[in-house]
Amino acid sequence: MATTPGITGAVVREAVKMGQAWGFGRYGGPEVQEFFDRPDPVPGRGEVLIRVEVAGVNPLDHLLRSGLVDGLDGGRPFPRVLGMEAAGTVLARGEDASGLEVGDAVFGFALTGGGTYAETTVLSAPNTARIPQGLSAIVAATLPVAGTTAVDVLDQLGLPAGATVLVNGVGGGVGLAVARLAIGRELRVIGTGSTAKREHAEAIGVQFIDYTAEDVAAAVRELVPDGFDGIVDLAGGTSLRTVAPLAQDPRNVIAVGDMSVPDLGGRFVERRVDRENLERSARLALDGLLAPVITAVHPLSDAPAALATVENGHASGKVVIKVG
Repeated sequence: MATTPGITGAVVREAVKMGQAWGFGRYGGPEVQEFFDRPDPVPGRGEVLIRVEVAGVNPLDHLLRSGLVDGLDGGRPFPRVLGMEAAGTVLARGEDASGLEVGDAVFGFALTGGGTYAETTVLSAPNTARIPQGLSAIVAATLPVAGTTAVDVLDQLGLPAGATVLVNGVGGGVGLAVARLAIGRELRVIGTGSTAKREHAEAIGVQFIDYTAEDVAAAVRELVPDGFDGIVDLAGGTSLRTVAPLAQDPRNVIAVGDMSVPDLGGRFVERRVDRENLERSARLALDGLLAPVITAVHPLSDAPAALATVENGHASGKVVIKVG
């Protein structure tokens, strides 16, 4: 059967196959979410079509659904599929999708609006990498967002071994990834979070402060009276404003979500989402320095509960959806 023009490795019959997806029909809250069938997306220039095995769940997903983040929908019509990161197998390549072949096991970002809570999707080839031998798809699916963010914030801080870092909001997937990688770099890590986040944080070596039971500023000053060499903020808002003055140098306050951090003298994280950084994160994961704390694996049919856990702030560690 003839290959679809501009696509390598996908036949016409496969290009029109229908698959299930979880997404949203308009911007809004959880009430706009729905399951629907869609044709397998056709990879455009610089994209690959993959069969999704695992999708990662992130706060960014519900922010996109709520219409609070622009520029990541690829101009695609509604209904749109939720999800930004995935691991799976390449089914077809668009033109100029260099460095990847049909049949490759890959992981990466759906930066052109394809979504990942679906049986198949398209990933941006420059933002996708091969999964190295020995790394599971479940772990690989957690690296595009949480893994590379951890690498980026710690590289941006550039702290030497023995320095002290505060991870404000340590209990989620990104926070625990930052903490584990920081400990691997021989940094002393203090983390703040709610009571439910204590167990996983302390298990990897974090000195934990429960913000629901303690005066965070007082508890931190008792532990680190001279102030922190660096602060990674994942909570934002009032919480960021509480901890920012605890840094020895305000320029070493790096925020992942709150873009008002320059008002406090700090910086917003400089993200690198290219293949090189994905490959680096995968090597760190293989070495055990970026091993994610995966606390829940949901089937695609349970995607609403998976996202609700993250959106409600109840997720401790990383939540993923196993599709394949």
